[in-house]
Amino acid sequence: PWTPVLLLLSPPAFSTTCARCAKDRRLRQKRAISERQLTRYFVDQRKVRVVGGQGGGGGHSFYSEPRKVFGGPDGGNGGDGGHVILKADQQMKSLSSVFPFYQGFHGERGGSKNCYGANGAHTYVKVPVGTLVKEDGKVVADLTQHGEEYIAAYGGAGGKGNRFFLSNENRAPTFFTPGEPGQERVLHLELKTTAHAGLVGFPNAGKSSLLRAISRAKPAVAAYPFTTLNPHVGIVHYQDYEQVAVADIPGLIKGAHQNRGLGMAFLKHIERCRFLLYVVDLSVPQPWIQLQDLKYELEAYEKGLSERPCVVIGNKIDLAQSRSNLLLLREQVAERVITLSALTGDNLEELLLHLRELYDTYVKTEQS
Repeated sequence: PWTPVLLLLSPPAFSTTCARCAKDRRLRQKRAISERQLTRYFVDQRKVRVVGGQGGGGGHSFYSEPRKVFGGPDGGNGGDGGHVILKADQQMKSLSSVFPFYQGFHGERGGSKNCYGANGAHTYVKVPVGTLVKEDGKVVADLTQHGEEYIAAYGGAGGKGNRFFLSNENRAPTFFTPGEPGQERVLHLELKTTAHAGLVGFPNAGKSSLLRAISRAKPAVAAYPFTTLNPHVGIVHYQDYEQVAVADIPGLIKGAHQNRGLGMAFLKHIERCRFLLYVVDLSVPQPWIQLQDLKYELEAYEKGLSERPCVVIGNKIDLAQSRSNLLLLREQVAERVITLSALTGDNLEELLLHLRELYDTYVKTEQS
């Protein structure tokens, strides 16, 4: 009769289901960087010395072979030196990765048999979008679009080989020219944050909390003034896939145009904002005084800056004392006032709808 046989299979050497043995495929989250640590990485000014590559020298040789001893000159021209090119990249957020010195690659020397030297490779320097390039105090370039390039230093031209000087009068030229040196310049790079809207307000007005509520940006939030030390940009997404960039400008104080507080270091980041969002703390007495002081600081820094399209945002409406101050604010202010609470998320829809209206008006103006 047939007898069943049990085959005992040995267990595998490793397990693919055990939590301790299986490979953890989860992506590691980035380590959170505090606002004060971020100040070391955020650099909005940089002095750079750029030198173009030197051109290669011309070749000096005469063609010679067993049956043709006097073949004439055949020294080729040298290669041109490489340029130093500034290129705007939207992945770059700061000038901290820009070195103080750049030099292009040199061109190769011309060879025999009329061989030209290779040109030096170009040196590309990635800078953030919104970088202003200045030389001797004058603006020479403004990189506001992704992929936009500016040649900071031209490479030198390659030298001529002795073949270039062949003529009927001189059938055996022996002279050649060396390569020219590259252009040398000292440039000042200045970063101005590029965003459609700018959140402007005094310290602890709730700008960072508001940016957190309407976008995925995560600026530092705390109960002490000057929590935000660097401008942050958040993207507001709409259902029709339109995106509006909103910048959180560090808090301003009275006398900011005279370099008080954070001073003029961050006032320049407001220049590129097409419309402004004044964030006012409704819990303080006489909140309209904040709006008057903010407009005065902006106008003192640059004439016409406070006249851009704007809306007044009354924040912290969830507090009891804010209700009474709201009526007084609307009596003193001629602009539209939107009340909300960045902490609880009350009435954020009205702000998002009006923000889209300001953006659509800006787009129509640019197209016309």
